[in-house]
Amino acid sequence: MNAHRPDGAPATPAPAPGPGPGRVVLLTTSHRVAPGLLSWPAWQALHGADRVLCADEAHPQLPYLRETGITVEQATPTAEELVDACAGGRTVVVVAAAEGEPHLTDGLARLAGSGRVQMPSLELLPASYDLPGARLLDLVQVMDRIRAECPWSSQQTHKGLTKYGIEEAYELVEAIEEGDRDELREELGDVLLQVVFHARIAEDDPDTPFSIDDVAATIVTKLIHRHPHVFGDETATTPEEVKEHWLRTKAIEKQRESVTDGIPLGQPGLALASKLASRVRTAGLEVPLPAGEGVGYELLALATRAEAAGVDPEAALRAAARAYRDAVRAAEGLDA
Repeated sequence: MNAHRPDGAPATPAPAPGPGPGRVVLLTTSHRVAPGLLSWPAWQALHGADRVLCADEAHPQLPYLRETGITVEQATPTAEELVDACAGGRTVVVVAAAEGEPHLTDGLARLAGSGRVQMPSLELLPASYDLPGARLLDLVQVMDRIRAECPWSSQQTHKGLTKYGIEEAYELVEAIEEGDRDELREELGDVLLQVVFHARIAEDDPDTPFSIDDVAATIVTKLIHRHPHVFGDETATTPEEVKEHWLRTKAIEKQRESVTDGIPLGQPGLALASKLASRVRTAGLEVPLPAGEGVGYELLALATRAEAAGVDPEAALRAAARAYRDAVRAAEGLDA
């Protein structure tokens, strides 16, 4: 019997076991939460139990449980043994392993279904829950192992992965434009993988290493600084005012000489022309389009017209191209 509560004070003596089938509590914890951070109902169940069992002697929770005076037995009981342990109204808490206790729960389900055994009450008690974003920790761990053990991944560099980043970004755009929710979820994961992969590669840099935590800290700082209407004293009630805040703080941060600074010239031509036109319009500049002959200048004029009308020329051309593709397939006697 456990004699102390987590705060060290003597626990209220548990009543003597009475008649009845007893109680089984399957205690689950998340490996994504620091060991020892358990809910109060979990601590109550642990300290009020007649026996606490755990099959994994290396379970990360055990040192913290024993520190509070809880006796944990290393045991792998069968379903029948567990039912017997609960006889006389006793409570047995099973601290589940990370993968759960499928052999035990399956066995208890079979016993209950047989109708031959008076079953104890069965309770699943989550002792700790994943926080939002907790699965990102799994991704970081998986990427770390792949980087260390995969012959291909261990040799990759930032430059070597460049083409994959571009491809995944385009596939994400396609999923968004197609409206496919399952595809969108998958493509977001592929883009996220690129971020985590590059951050893991950056950890190995001998001169200026940084980690995924540094990447996250940088963007958190940027978001807070560029949203003074959320985290500061500024006020913004319209998207236009939000954009003004963003551009103003960005200009102060970057200290750029020209409105064209920071625009990647390697992006697709229509997108580049639209971005330049957007910067010019936002800055309130009057810049006539360069005079010239040929399709390039005609496309430049179309792109600036589209941007002024609030139309993304790249997206518009992709939509038209998809319609053209469907027309080609129809001409071939195929489904669109």
